[in-house]
Amino acid sequence: MAAALAVAGVLFAKRALFLWRLVRKAKPTERFDDIPGRVENEVTIVLGQKKLFQRLLPGVMHALIFWGFIVLLPTIVMALVGAVNRDWSFPWLGAQGWFMALVDVFILSVLTGIVMAVWIRKVVRPRRFDGSHLGEADLILALIALVVLTLLGWHASRIAAGMNEWPAGASFLSNWVSGAIPFPRVSERFFNWAHVLVILTFLVYLPYSKHLHIATAAINVFFSRTRNRGRLEPLRFDVPDDEMRLGVNTIEQLTWKEMVDSFSCTECGRCQDVCPAYNTGELQPIVGNGVPEEMVWDCVTCGACVHECPVSIEHIDHIVDLRRDLVMMQSSFPQEAESMLRDVERIGNPWGKPQGDRASWAEDLGVRVLEEGEEPPEILYWVGCAAAYDERARVAAESTVKLLQKAGVDFAILGARESCTGDPARRMGNEYVFQAYAEQNVATLNDARVTKIVASCPHCLNSLGKEYPDFGGQYEVMHHTQLLAELVRDGMLSPARGESEITYHDSCYLARHNDVRDEPRELVAAVGKPVEMPRNGKRTFCCGAGGAHMWMEERGTPINEERVREASETGAETLAVACPFCTVMLDDGVRSMGKQLRVVDVSTLLVESMED
Repeated sequence: MAAALAVAGVLFAKRALFLWRLVRKAKPTERFDDIPGRVENEVTIVLGQKKLFQRLLPGVMHALIFWGFIVLLPTIVMALVGAVNRDWSFPWLGAQGWFMALVDVFILSVLTGIVMAVWIRKVVRPRRFDGSHLGEADLILALIALVVLTLLGWHASRIAAGMNEWPAGASFLSNWVSGAIPFPRVSERFFNWAHVLVILTFLVYLPYSKHLHIATAAINVFFSRTRNRGRLEPLRFDVPDDEMRLGVNTIEQLTWKEMVDSFSCTECGRCQDVCPAYNTGELQPIVGNGVPEEMVWDCVTCGACVHECPVSIEHIDHIVDLRRDLVMMQSSFPQEAESMLRDVERIGNPWGKPQGDRASWAEDLGVRVLEEGEEPPEILYWVGCAAAYDERARVAAESTVKLLQKAGVDFAILGARESCTGDPARRMGNEYVFQAYAEQNVATLNDARVTKIVASCPHCLNSLGKEYPDFGGQYEVMHHTQLLAELVRDGMLSPARGESEITYHDSCYLARHNDVRDEPRELVAAVGKPVEMPRNGKRTFCCGAGGAHMWMEERGTPINEERVREASETGAETLAVACPFCTVMLDDGVRSMGKQLRVVDVSTLLVESMED
């Protein structure tokens, strides 16, 4: 026993030490805040299997195996003790009938989970497993089955030999199997040692396999983001050159959280199953492969992968860090995005339009433009570049202004003093340009003594509310649908409900990154008959504009066309949106597919219902 433990311990420790040194060499990142939130994640995501239950059948399968092993952990110690001396037992617990009954229940649960896993992998064969190391997964399932079967055989043989310290009747399954055990005392030694050796084999294999997540998943979940899930970690430009990190090109440039992310992947394929780029044929299987450069640029930073991942891997951080190195260190990025990056950096907006024209859309609406030194309004309406410069997107801004005026809200816009938030540049990988605009905009807002901001663009909302605090911008930031829903609830706006069927598209940066889902639906329900698409809420499907893809070409089926197809299948007459990027992308998709579907912002629907 001592020799077996020593060999297994040395092999396990050798690999564990190698992995630990990799983590120690990685770059620092702050992940020690919000301890209560992290503990909550351990309880709900790890112990409660919350994310796995987003898919019921695989969730039940994994929970049966996971919870089974949690309960069966003490039996490993019991087996080790019994292998040394068959007459030794675990103090107290080994004699408890209730515990041994529980052990039999969870032996059955683990075996049931294994049967379900085999059915899913070998019969159902979901596409999400493309690229996964299936043979390795089969080996792991076989080892898990051997662990519980040898445990069952050991307990049954002890009962057959009359060596059980617990009431035999309590172990309903072991007691039943004991009748089929030949040569009970010999079998007891065989099953005991077989059980121990299978466990030690599993221990040695674990850190060399994709099932390393058994050891690292709980750690990774604990250090995942608990707040500001749409936020990217800012790079530091105020440190010495030898300490400066400009993205990731080598493994040494990963943060320690990114390193633990890479250890924790289960190759379950949930990320690629919801990935818009993968689902439209732009990507080869993501799981089990490295990251080729074209894959880096196919990402729309929608966050669907992060939301689905059962071990809380933060995929977007990896993708953006790779982009940062490509853009800032290698000047390597899609050619079609060059003009966007240039226009943001030089002119202050991705459309390349004059800054002086930023408030032209509002000239006939009597909107107050906040000038330097004036008293700040109750609410600053952050218009955003799309509404300021795009003909289709500006309709939503005009509608929002009309509604705020009708409700008597004290608001103003910055006009030419508003600049791009820097979001397209940041998601593209140009962190330096983003930070320059963040600092500039924060200085403008702070000088204007702004405290409350309403934004129509979810990307602006995310930057202002979740990323600008890193640069001294502390504001109450809300989406225009949140304010409008509040005004409707308070009776300040009184829309008339029509009979038209309306399907609402959740923007990724609104629903998933910022958890704004109910208020747009309140507005849709106030003006028509809501019809949901299958992919909605936090599990929405991207319009294709995120991650600076508004200005990039797609290599597969356009993502916006896939979303328009889903919307048209609802039979609705209107496709409601709450994002200017979604407005443009989905309207383009409707036109290219020839669908009879009107794409319109919920604010415009609200205005129209009050005019009728």
